[in-house]
Amino acid sequence: MAAAQRDIWKASQLQTMLADAGLVISAGKMSHLWSSQPVTIRLEDLQIICSVLGCSPNDLLVLEQDTTNRRTSTEAAPLRAAAGEGPIQRRHTGRTKPPV
Repeated sequence: MAAAQRDIWKASQLQTMLADAGLVISAGKMSHLWSSQPVTIRLEDLQIICSVLGCSPNDLLVLEQDTTNRRTSTEAAPLRAAAGEGPIQRRHTGRTKPPV
């Protein structure tokens, strides 16, 4: 939406503008970015995108409301992994034995 407000209607047009600003994005990542569903985005890349579009990160980032699990203000929010799952639990067994 931020791109459309600046009269940018094609992903390829934005991709060229970003490349001119020093950010080369692959076609796959550009597709996700254009569809508003990026898998990840680096803060440095976000800064360049905002610079090219003349906007702030708040204009690009949308907070999703969790309608399936409403929490009261006194409950702590659970930790979530990057994929939206629960926290990653790893088993630490201590040091390994040195080679013999």
